[in-house]
Amino acid sequence: MSVLINNNFVRIWGDNRMITKVDRKMQRTRRHIRVRRKISGTAECPRLCVYRSNTNLYVQIIDDVARNTLVSASTLDKEIKTKKANKEAAKELGELIAKKATAKKIKTVVFDRGGYIYHGVVKELAEAARAAGLEF
Repeated sequence: MSVLINNNFVRIWGDNRMITKVDRKMQRTRRHIRVRRKISGTAECPRLCVYRSNTNLYVQIIDDVARNTLVSASTLDKEIKTKKANKEAAKELGELIAKKATAKKIKTVVFDRGGYIYHGVVKELAEAARAAGLEF
């Protein structure tokens, strides 16, 4: 039997109690699955998907109906000067994905934060993409 106390799961086996650490990757995956149940990209309004690793940022614009990626960009691209996963790189990446999207005549998208909290790097990327012309 397990009980949630102060955001920690306490598993009880008889008289022994064990506090286990919260798995942050599993929490992010659960949030992402919950969000993906509600949003889906179409040809008219594709999905702007964000993935954040420890070293880089990756962004894709995806048509879920046809199951293909329309536009993609990452901090590994030559156009991005900052090669890290920080706020400056997120601003550059947001501008680059918006520029590539407008070249393919994509104006409106659905923002999929990928289970990440809308704060910091994800927020900077979204605001830069909005400022560069994407609507969401």
